[in-house]
Amino acid sequence: MADIRIGITGCGGRMGRMLAAEVHGAAGLRLAGGSEAPGSALLGRDVGELAGIGPLGIAVTADAAALVGAADVVIDFTAPAAAAEHARLCGQRSTALVLGTTGLDAAQSRAVEAAAKLVPIVWAPNMSPAVTLLQRLVAEAARRLGPEYDIEVLEMHHKHKVDAPSGTALALGRAVAEGRGIDLASHSERVRDGHTGPRKPGDIGFASLRGGDVVGDHSVIFAGEGERLEFTHRAGSRRLFALGAVRAARWVAGRKPGLYGMTDVLGLEG
Repeated sequence: MADIRIGITGCGGRMGRMLAAEVHGAAGLRLAGGSEAPGSALLGRDVGELAGIGPLGIAVTADAAALVGAADVVIDFTAPAAAAEHARLCGQRSTALVLGTTGLDAAQSRAVEAAAKLVPIVWAPNMSPAVTLLQRLVAEAARRLGPEYDIEVLEMHHKHKVDAPSGTALALGRAVAEGRGIDLASHSERVRDGHTGPRKPGDIGFASLRGGDVVGDHSVIFAGEGERLEFTHRAGSRRLFALGAVRAARWVAGRKPGLYGMTDVLGLEG
C-alpha cells in the first residue's frame, strides 16, 4: 500500500516543525510538503532543515492550494483565518484534514463544518489521548455529582498564547455542560473582577493564566461543601500533540466525509 502523503500548513512554527519531524520518522507516512504565509521569511527554506532532521529537498511554499492538492491529509496548527481557508481548500481538493487550530469564530467554524460535508476532518482543540479521556471523565463526574458542586475550569499556557480560555478549556467546559444537561453559553462565567457578588448557582467558571513557557495545564474542579474533586492534565512537551495529530492523520485517511474528533480516533464513541 502506498504511503499516506501528509502536508503541513504552518510548517515553520513550533508545532509545524515538530509535526514534520514526526511525519518523516513514521512508517507508512510521507511528507508531501509544508506551507507558510505569503511574505514569511521562511519561504524557500528546506522543511527538513527547519524541523532539525536535515535537508529533505522540500521547500517551504506559500501556495497552500498546491500543498493541499499534493497531500492525502493536511495537518493544520496555524491561525483561525488561515485554518478556515485551508479547510475550504481541502474541501475543494478532496483532501482530508486534521485541524488542531483553536480560537475560530462562528463564521470560521461554519467554514470548517461546510468543508466536512465534502471531506473527512478530525477537529480537536487538543490532540492528546489523555485529554480526550479526561473529557469523558469530567462529563461523567458532572453527570454523577449534583448541582451543589460548583464547577471551575482552570488553564495555564505560555505567555505567547493569544486566545483565552484555551480551546481545550472550552472543550472541557462543553464536556461538563453536556454531563449536566445544560447549555454552556448560557451557564458560563468567563471574567470576575471587582465586586461580583456571590457565585451564580449552576454556572461553569473559567480562569486563564499566562506566563513563561508552560505548554498547557488544565484542571476541572468540582467544589462541594467540605470536599473538592480535581481532574488535572499537564502537558510537558508539545510532542504529545504532534504524536496525536499523526495518529489522527493515519485514522482519517480514506474515511467518509464528516466532522470527527479524537474520541473517534481513539474508538471512544458509543
